[in-house]
Amino acid sequence: MDWLKLSIEYANQKSYLDDLFQVYPTIPEGIRDIDSRLWKNVKKAFAERNNTALLKTLLQFDLFPIKDSYVAYLKRDKDALMRNPATVDRLCGRLYEMGIDNIYNRSSEPKETNRQIGPLFRRWLKKPSLGILPVNQKDFLSTDDNAVLDAGDAEMMLFAKTYLNYRVNKGLDFIGRFNGKYVIGEAKFLTDFGGHQNAQFNDAITTIRAHKVKAIKVAILDGVLYIKGRNKMYTAITSQKFQNGHIMSALVLREFLYQV
Repeated sequence: MDWLKLSIEYANQKSYLDDLFQVYPTIPEGIRDIDSRLWKNVKKAFAERNNTALLKTLLQFDLFPIKDSYVAYLKRDKDALMRNPATVDRLCGRLYEMGIDNIYNRSSEPKETNRQIGPLFRRWLKKPSLGILPVNQKDFLSTDDNAVLDAGDAEMMLFAKTYLNYRVNKGLDFIGRFNGKYVIGEAKFLTDFGGHQNAQFNDAITTIRAHKVKAIKVAILDGVLYIKGRNKMYTAITSQKFQNGHIMSALVLREFLYQV
């Protein structure tokens, strides 16, 4: 199965953002500038509790009044508003809780850029989202059964170097064994294009390009890279050079692992 194609289809045809919130349950905690010329429309939509109109208007501003990692995706793909009602309701619920005055006040303040979403993928693994609970290294090595390694960054890197001939100086977010085959990968939630997000994308790609690794290498990527268009990330992942690499959303990871 073409897991990249499946991931792109998921993002563009299903409730991708709604489902992705189970993996990356980010907490809105920032503030973004607002375009005052559209403020009248914001007040009208807010008063009428018209969620779609409210978000459509706010998404026209240069910056959004709250910080939420899902906003950039909605800015880039307006049709996603109609496909992800739970995400729309969640964002609007936050806006209603703030109140119209606080929306205005916060919208005039600088945008914050710090995001603490790195540990959320491993937390998702412990639910257990893959059907099995992650285990420590001793238990992981004591059997040949399907298993996911529960370890910190340093321990995971050492394990990969010791047992899987992993020689890349990049951290890993996932080490598992399914059907007798080892699988390693990095997980990234790419919330926008450019800058730091490009560096995160390149880190994940470096992992799947590692040579002579005794494991299946996977880039577990989510976010704006699956929006169809001419953006560099989408162009890169759909180019010929990545045809033999495993790039996929966390939302299809379970299906991939049980069929390797």
